[in-house]
Order: sequence, then C-alpha cells, then structure tokens
Amino acid sequence: MTEDISKLTQGSKIEGVYVQPLRKICDERGMIMHMLRNDSPIFTKFGEVYFSEAMPGAIKGWHIHREQTQHYCVPYGMIKLVLCDMREGSPSKGVIEEHFLGENNYALIRIPVGVANGYKTYGLKPALVANCADQPHGADEMDRIDPFSDEIDYCWDLKHM
Repeated sequence: MTEDISKLTQGSKIEGVYVQPLRKICDERGMIMHMLRNDSPIFTKFGEVYFSEAMPGAIKGWHIHREQTQHYCVPYGMIKLVLCDMREGSPSKGVIEEHFLGENNYALIRIPVGVANGYKTYGLKPALVANCADQPHGADEMDRIDPFSDEIDYCWDLKHM
C-alpha cells in the first residue's frame, strides 16, 4: 500500500487518530476481510493481536493506554467506539467523537497513546473487536475510568435525533 497517511485523517478531529476503510472480498465460497498490513501508512510495529467479544448493549471502557497504540476493527457485529483526547498539550485535548464500526462500516481505526476509548455494542448479536496493538499488553500501562464517571462528559444512551 502506498496510501498517503494524510488521506486517512478524514472522519477524525483528534490528533493522531486515523480511520482507514477496509476491504471485504466476497465470492460464493465466503469472504476475506483485510485488517492491517505492515506496509500500511498507519502501521508502526507488531506487539500482539487479540479479540474481544462484547454482548449486545455491553459497554467496555474507558481505557487509556500510556504506551500502547491500538488498531481496532470489528469483523462481526456493530459497535459505537467513543474516543476522548486526554493528552496534555494536544491540540485536540478534550475532543470527544464517535465512530460506528462493524459489518455496516468495516474500517480500521488507530487510537494513539493517551486517547481514552470505550465502546458499546449495538444490535441483537455480540460484536467481535479485533485489536492489533503495537506492543504486548501490560497491566501497568493502562488506566481505567468508569464508563459513567463525570471525568469524561459522555452519555452512552441511544440518541434519538
């Protein structure tokens, strides 16, 4: 891939967050779903890949990594991924944004160090969240905030507009 990383910033107001649409290749035998390649402009290095299942309506968050960059995609189900820039000195500090990821919007999102993230599963089936992190998980490098804490001004309720 020779994509220019500046083209991947569309859809995010948070410094260092990149959103990249992903390919699904379907035929009568099934489907191939791309996630992340080492020649992608947003790839830094490989640490570990893990999967997280979330049941319908479940909220997982808030997580703030101090050392690990996340690369999320959702091959099955749908989530609302919410990001909040918590980094001191960041030009986007305090910005909160939502990204809907999954079967209906198959994309990769890079979440840099210091950006709080959490997600809520939508629909009637579980969601499978894949994360290709740039380093293995370490229990001491992540902070957690209760998803209903006032520390991040966000309401997880369904919005009827």
